[in-house]
Amino acid sequence: MNSSHEQTRRYAILGPVEVLHGETLLNLGPRQRRVLLTRLLIEDGRPISLPQLCRDLWQGDQPAAAASSVRAHISRLRSVLDPVRQGRSTVLVNGPAGYALKVPREAQDTVLFERSLARARELLRSNQFASAHTELETALGLWRGDALGESAEYAFAAREAARLAAAHHDARELQATILIELGDLERAVGIAEDLVVKAPLREASWALLMRSLYKMGRSVEALHQYGRFRTMLAKNLGLDPSPGLNDLHTAILRHDTAVLGSPRHSRSATTLSPGPGVTAEPLVGRTAETAHLTAVLQTAAAGRTQWVVLSGEPGSGKTRLLDEMSDQAEAAGFTVTRAVGGQTLSESEEISVVCPATQLLDGLRQEDAGTPTKDGTGGGQLTALLRELNRQPTVCVIDDLDWATPDFHALLRRLSIVLRGARVAVVCALRNADVPMASGLLAELARHGATRLHLEPLSVADVAELLTAHGESASPDEASALHRRSEGNPFTLGELLKLRPDRRTGPSARVPASVRSVVQARLAELPAAAKTMLTYAAADGETLDIGLLADVQGMSRDRLLPLADAAVTARVLIWDAGPDEHSTGRYRFPELPREVVLSTLTPSSRHLLHAALARELARSGGADPARVARHLRAAGPMAEVAEPDRSRSPAQDHGR
Repeated sequence: MNSSHEQTRRYAILGPVEVLHGETLLNLGPRQRRVLLTRLLIEDGRPISLPQLCRDLWQGDQPAAAASSVRAHISRLRSVLDPVRQGRSTVLVNGPAGYALKVPREAQDTVLFERSLARARELLRSNQFASAHTELETALGLWRGDALGESAEYAFAAREAARLAAAHHDARELQATILIELGDLERAVGIAEDLVVKAPLREASWALLMRSLYKMGRSVEALHQYGRFRTMLAKNLGLDPSPGLNDLHTAILRHDTAVLGSPRHSRSATTLSPGPGVTAEPLVGRTAETAHLTAVLQTAAAGRTQWVVLSGEPGSGKTRLLDEMSDQAEAAGFTVTRAVGGQTLSESEEISVVCPATQLLDGLRQEDAGTPTKDGTGGGQLTALLRELNRQPTVCVIDDLDWATPDFHALLRRLSIVLRGARVAVVCALRNADVPMASGLLAELARHGATRLHLEPLSVADVAELLTAHGESASPDEASALHRRSEGNPFTLGELLKLRPDRRTGPSARVPASVRSVVQARLAELPAAAKTMLTYAAADGETLDIGLLADVQGMSRDRLLPLADAAVTARVLIWDAGPDEHSTGRYRFPELPREVVLSTLTPSSRHLLHAALARELARSGGADPARVARHLRAAGPMAEVAEPDRSRSPAQDHGR
């Protein structure tokens, strides 16, 4: 077994199974033979009986010649793994207890990975961060895809696949920890975001995401991530975060540098206005809304209190429009005070933990600004607000009303009743004006004359105007392609415009890092079944084929449709109702979210998905041959098993 010939062999299962002799990749033969080799490698030298091998390979549905087939595969594997043997093989041996694969531990990628991971942990404990990073990069470099590759779907592989996946997740968490220590915060955030998508209930990954965001100076985002995890944990398990994560949350609220270290200053997307030297994007496509807000200011200046409700999808430009209105109001002599429904930034970019009503009062006080105001919705607070609002022309900007507490909603209702003839404009912004939590408040405001403004996506003409403002001349086709890729979302469009023109659309297009983070956060909120469905949908194309997606996963359409609806609610998919009453509508996968989902798949995962889709299309009959051929090409090494075996039933083929 320990001959110099055998010592040159390397056995790899951290991805599709491979055996290398030096730098030469050995031909292991067809799929079933590769699965058999994986089964023997998992056992780590322990023998497996022939009947057990038959049960494992056919999973209970054995043909009559199963034993003969296994023996033939064993013989072929011996000729590949031990070609120069004399007499009995010392690599793939057969004894009274069955067959065993005798492989030196140092020749197995799983052993090398675990040893490097252990060394990286030791180096981290001794604060040797650079060396720990190098060691961990070596360990992670051994991974070529999902552990066990095509064998992972077999019952015998479930435990080992889960163990290796958990070890890989541990290694990635360790990688993020080391990167935080080294100050490579952008990469640490990206890794942490990927981890919470893959394991949304794993608290350690969320802690890393919160910590890395805080260190980047993105404290508000760190707190929002805590809120997302707490909500998800309560919804799925009925539990609260651990005391450790609660302590981290408190430390971020208090800017406890003794616990967290000093954050790096970063004007992130949560900053209320551009910093010095930063040129803001031109405000396009909002002419009507800007004119309406100007009229609101004029009416308020004349002594008639105005209420406005501004709604729009995340990234639609609500905050930008509020900034423009605030600048205009200050130029006209108004005092502008701002509050955020959830956690908010103060002028020094520190976290404010007081309620929105107190934020408004603190912004309005001309004297005793440091005096704390009692929280609540009692008469004392309402009286204080009325007194301050009647002193001077005022604009109250309330962003993220979605996050506000019911107590604050109640105070705004009462304020709308008693605040009538003051030179005040109150502008409330929220994502969705139809959410049940805010519906009562909005109905009350409507009865008192509140106007509603909803920010629609930008048009192709708006995109062309923005390109012109950037000094770029784009053809109508180029503007249309950029509009389609951004879905007319101003934030997404702005991020795309930061890329080189050839990286925005077309074959060399990239997904901006900030947009990727947004999509990954949305994916993290979905149940595992919905994320699995999205991987099949992303591999198939832009429009969801509900029948195909249900069949390839072995589920009914009744079970699949709620998964698609959950993805629509999370703003990963879009439901297009169609232009007229005769249209049946469709679920559509926008370009950028689809590319993000595809980017999370390893090559072997993509091969398996395309092979399954090709097999299902060919089995169902009547499919477009070009569509089947596209999936077969994308199936790579799995194309040979993608064609269905007509002698088998569909149920048998699913179980292979």
